[in-house]
Amino acid sequence: MELIKLNHPHGLEKQEFPAMAMALGYFDGVHLGHQKVIKEAKRMAGERGLKSAVMTFDPHPSVVLGKSVQHIEYITPIEEKARVIEHLGVDYLFVIHFTAEFSSLLPQEFIDQYIIDLNVQHVVAGFDYSYGKMGKGTMETLQFHSRNKFEFTVVSKLARANDEKISSTLIRSLLRDGKVDSMPDLLGRFYKTQGIVINGEKRGRTIGFPTANVQMDDQYILPPTGVYAVRIQIEGVWYEGVCNVGYKPTFHREKKEKPSVEVHIFNFNEEIYGKTAHVEWHLRLRSERKFDGIEQLVSQIDKDKQEAIIYFEKNKG
Repeated sequence: MELIKLNHPHGLEKQEFPAMAMALGYFDGVHLGHQKVIKEAKRMAGERGLKSAVMTFDPHPSVVLGKSVQHIEYITPIEEKARVIEHLGVDYLFVIHFTAEFSSLLPQEFIDQYIIDLNVQHVVAGFDYSYGKMGKGTMETLQFHSRNKFEFTVVSKLARANDEKISSTLIRSLLRDGKVDSMPDLLGRFYKTQGIVINGEKRGRTIGFPTANVQMDDQYILPPTGVYAVRIQIEGVWYEGVCNVGYKPTFHREKKEKPSVEVHIFNFNEEIYGKTAHVEWHLRLRSERKFDGIEQLVSQIDKDKQEAIIYFEKNKG
């Protein structure tokens, strides 16, 4: 996959690109609904002899347009989003740097400059996709704005069994409730975050449960405090483990600004400080709580570990 980052105005010309079928959307999470749109663009590309492409934006429009705080947490920050889209077999990924100037483009200007001028021959987007200033362009106006220069396909919503739409909003809500085990039904995979292994208090090794203290990239949504069955990837190798997200109330009276993320990796004894770690969240085992003493804490950690081991044994592959 070729990654193309564009600033507005982009100054590119049509002949610089092959004819493409392009999926349009913000695609935070690249969930099953998003994948339906992207796979339809791939199908259209195959049928029409075109290259497949995805167009997305960074940062989130709400950051630029002042609809939220200046820092937003993502299901898939742009690097993770690119990895997932590449895994889907797309030829080109266009990432538009979202700015106030770009957001002021009229719908026709957006279509002219970012669809027609980039040699897009077929557009695929969800039924609720909007474009141009204040989202005035919709899939209903696309026929007019296309100037008959390209064709398009509108993809209907993808819903759960209860007819609830699969959406980034739903996924964010479930993640913040700790329901990480529901992610495969929405994302098509387990939720994953990335961070760097840093020096911690090293208390875990004194009680027989050494942990990797992972400083998470703060662009990710972090599941709430508690204990989780997780997998962790270090230097390309996946390991199983049990993870505590929290403030360690047994040892600390005052809460720190951010919770720590500590993973006890099963059957592992290597030096990994400074290494990048990918944590894959499988199941929330319990909430975080304060224990009366070290013995009670150690006993509970052992129970957590055994519960995680049983979970992974039951869910191999």
